Amino acid sequence: MILRFLPLPLGFILDLIIGDPHGLPHPVVLIGKLIDLLEKALRRVFPKTPAGETAAGCFLWIITAGVSFAVPFFLLRLFGAVSPWLRLAIESIMCWQVLAAKSLKTESMKVFKALKTEGIEEARRAVSMIVGRDTASLDEKGVTRAAVETVAENASDGVVAPMLFFAVGGAPLAFLYKAVNTMDSMLGYTDPPYTYIGRVPARLDDVFNVIPARVSALLMLISGLIMKLDFKNGVRIFRRDRYNHASPNSAQTEAVCAGLLGLKLAGDAFYHGVLHKKPCIGDPKREICPDDIPLSCRLLYVTAGLSLIMCCVIRFLVILCTT
Repeated sequence: MILRFLPLPLGFILDLIIGDPHGLPHPVVLIGKLIDLLEKALRRVFPKTPAGETAAGCFLWIITAGVSFAVPFFLLRLFGAVSPWLRLAIESIMCWQVLAAKSLKTESMKVFKALKTEGIEEARRAVSMIVGRDTASLDEKGVTRAAVETVAENASDGVVAPMLFFAVGGAPLAFLYKAVNTMDSMLGYTDPPYTYIGRVPARLDDVFNVIPARVSALLMLISGLIMKLDFKNGVRIFRRDRYNHASPNSAQTEAVCAGLLGLKLAGDAFYHGVLHKKPCIGDPKREICPDDIPLSCRLLYVTAGLSLIMCCVIRFLVILCTT
């Protein structure tokens, strides 16, 4: 029983210590390559019509999700047959690979460092590595806002949600979630050529994140209370602005972060040269500044810590009920 429980806290610790080491192969990168390969193949097979591309997106989702679940499932069974301790080590590594708290902090702090010491061009380059929007015309406040928004939004997608899925179903379910999230990141756009092929991946990503996004928002609110941030404003903005996004989930944690920090986030942004009109999130109780980036990272880490406690309890109960 303890060997099934330990991979979650051990993987979390590995992520905090090591993060995402550059140069080593990462399963999520492999999932991305699979998505890219399937997209090209299925576009050739299915007709270039709205219905055909939507069907291609559906098949792409089924294959990618199935492979992402099956590979860790059978690997763990194989390693478990050799030794339960080997399975423990492999599943701990798998847990580490689905979490992104350290890498999210590291990449956003590169933006902070660039703003402080290296100039706006380097800051734009650094923030372009963690956001999907066009960054070439962003000023200092725009770069800072983009970094803070990314930390806030990915507190759910990159930390709390994969931990929740891991707690419920171990590494196979966590990797299935990462595949769902990666498909949405790569294909879930409303602009051509993704308008139809990305429709199913985008909708199913919304479904998978309904509970994790709201749990993440509540944990972030508690974190703001612990950190003595503006808790009342966090609750107010969360209740008012949590749906100010095209996705029903993306603004949940972003609204909490905006309220706790007293900032106005979101608003219009360019993606692939196309202006997307978006409502703002939060009220500008003060001007955003580069120091809000490390502050948002501290908020992320406290939220991650609370999530670990909650998910360890869930994991313990799941194991108890299945043994």
